[in-house]
Amino acid sequence: MWVPRRPQGDETLHGSRCEENAGGKGANQAVAAARLEAEVTMVGCVGPDSRGDYLIAELEAARVGRDHVCRGSTTTGTALITIDPEDVSIVVIAGANAELDARRVERAATEISEADVLLLQGEVSVEAARTAALLAAASSTKVVFNPAPFNEVAAGVLPLADVVIVNRREAEELGDVSLPVLVTTLGAEGCEVRVGSDVTRVQAPDVEVVDPTGAGDAFVGAFSVAFIDTGDPVAAALIAVRAGAAAVRSVGAQPSMPTWNDIDSV
Repeated sequence: MWVPRRPQGDETLHGSRCEENAGGKGANQAVAAARLEAEVTMVGCVGPDSRGDYLIAELEAARVGRDHVCRGSTTTGTALITIDPEDVSIVVIAGANAELDARRVERAATEISEADVLLLQGEVSVEAARTAALLAAASSTKVVFNPAPFNEVAAGVLPLADVVIVNRREAEELGDVSLPVLVTTLGAEGCEVRVGSDVTRVQAPDVEVVDPTGAGDAFVGAFSVAFIDTGDPVAAALIAVRAGAAAVRSVGAQPSMPTWNDIDSV
């Protein structure tokens, strides 16, 4: 929903626009990586409803492997997004994603162990996320963790993460922890990459913002692909900020995930 400002308590406010698009942080990041020509498998859960059908169809259209997207017993997860001229805020209802457990994740053990990188977020259970991270840690699979929303999943996954990507609010919740690589996204100001004690600031291109939804997911997906290609988190961040900038020029989460041509045009 697009609004001129956030409503105050007990206030009814007219918005200007409303759209429904495919989303979910894990799915967004999977699509982001696939748009950049990576081979991607999604592990998750949708409900036995039309929204679940829709999300699976969108993954197929993006050429994301969905053999490990299972059907839960409750409704498909939903995100309610409010966009004002200054920022975006999101309320997530986990729905069927909360039913993803260790047993279902273990079915994807081969794909996880053979992957270059495992992307994790805070939208599934601690049990599911930590199981996936342990499977990755037992092989040569890098773990890139985006603790959003910031919750109890963080404590279970942080010790196993090779790269952690947060926004400014999540950085505050993360606090002062020692991580191999910490990337803090800063919106239009780009990002900050911390490797040990070395900190590098990466500037973002200046673009006209149509919809900031999904920009962080475009960043994470692009960073992961570029990190595997280059082995250099700063080089990966240089590409990722351009992916985020490309994403804000279009409406929606998954629809705005950029291709290499989109990134090159920023």
